[in-house]
Amino acid sequence: MVDDQELVRKDSIYCSHGDTVHYAEPPKIFRGCEGCFLYDSADVPYLDLQMWYSAASFGYKNPRLSEVFKAQIDTLPQLACQYLHEEKVLLAEKICLANQRRFKEKGRIHFNVGGAQAIEDSLKLVRNAKGKNLMFAFMGSYHGRTLGASAITSSYRYRRRYGHFSDRAQFIPYPYCFRCYYGRSRESCDFYCISQFEKLFETEYYSVIDTKAKESEYAAFYVEPVQATGGYIVPPEGYFKRFKKILDAWGILLVDDEIQMGVYRTGKLWAIENFEVSPDIIVFGKALTNGLNPLSGIWAKEMLINPTVFPPGSTHSTFSSNPLGTGIALEVMAMLEEENYEKKVSKSGGYFLSLLRDLKKRHPEIGDVDGLGLALRVEICKPDSFTPDRELTEKMFIEGLKGTLDYKGSKCGLILDIGGYYKNVFTLAPSLHITRGEIEMAVELFEQLMNKCKKS
Repeated sequence: MVDDQELVRKDSIYCSHGDTVHYAEPPKIFRGCEGCFLYDSADVPYLDLQMWYSAASFGYKNPRLSEVFKAQIDTLPQLACQYLHEEKVLLAEKICLANQRRFKEKGRIHFNVGGAQAIEDSLKLVRNAKGKNLMFAFMGSYHGRTLGASAITSSYRYRRRYGHFSDRAQFIPYPYCFRCYYGRSRESCDFYCISQFEKLFETEYYSVIDTKAKESEYAAFYVEPVQATGGYIVPPEGYFKRFKKILDAWGILLVDDEIQMGVYRTGKLWAIENFEVSPDIIVFGKALTNGLNPLSGIWAKEMLINPTVFPPGSTHSTFSSNPLGTGIALEVMAMLEEENYEKKVSKSGGYFLSLLRDLKKRHPEIGDVDGLGLALRVEICKPDSFTPDRELTEKMFIEGLKGTLDYKGSKCGLILDIGGYYKNVFTLAPSLHITRGEIEMAVELFEQLMNKCKKS
């Protein structure tokens, strides 16, 4: 086995530094994983509170899913996507029927590999249906880093190196109530942000509609019902209902990005269900295969995706409906049917959130704590409880990777992920199978980190 120091040396010579590995220097190396934990070369356990950006939602080395993976390798591990296989068709059926129960709409599934690729497919679907290439998206949005996905992702830094994006989305403020874009308070604003969005449609001189044709120049609005990279922001109750009425009035499609929040991360199969609106298109990925083999896809209403309007060859990816991915995803769907994950996630998330709120009372540096299901946020601030403290956040992130924390007399580490508009939010996405004891361990280690880094 090559030792860690030599691996880092080779990485510095042979590997691109264009990926997120190199946000931490030196890069952290892990050698094993199981359940909620990663293990380093010294076999020190690290409690993981981000689970591969929510991709490994059912725990590392999940035995049931690993067995399905092995069985699929021994039967039909590979097949060109121009042919059918059982797992693909049955998986598509399960997702379509699940959505039909939830949204009272018939639809179809189109598979791909990664989340950004599925976003690209959804953009093709929207353009095909509407004949338009302009989109709305939210400030704080993250939809991927391919060229098309970057155009609807709000951060300019993902586009800066790659020239002009003529089809860049028009970005609208997300209802981030703790740091309201308009400086309003949640208690008295009466959805001021909604009224400002609605104002765009009052006259053609605000540049988004043709009042004579009664038509918008914008084809779709891409949303994350709970913003992910933006900081796990949960919108206020009632927001999306009012928002959807505006879209419907102007024939603007609602595209729901569930890549990180889907598959019960928020206590529902899809995060959008928490807000009682129906999307036209759902984009999914990540947790559907528990990260074992890449698989993503889109569900769209029948009128948008039926073979008459979206015929064979409309878009293509070589590995799109790969048997390893569809086989594992089919087993994930079976798991979701056998156990009440809505109750399981809501109970665990509620307990975790209660402990974090207690922690907030002891530390003024925690400005905001919130969450939905097991998508939780801890916003780190200066002692005034509001001014973002990126430095402290980064210190805690790096310290957690050292593996020098103590839990019941043993060394351990804590895996965190940083998000938010000011890079001062810990976005927590633990395993959906996390135990009560592991939740208590997580909060104890988090407080250790905070105390240690505040002193330094």
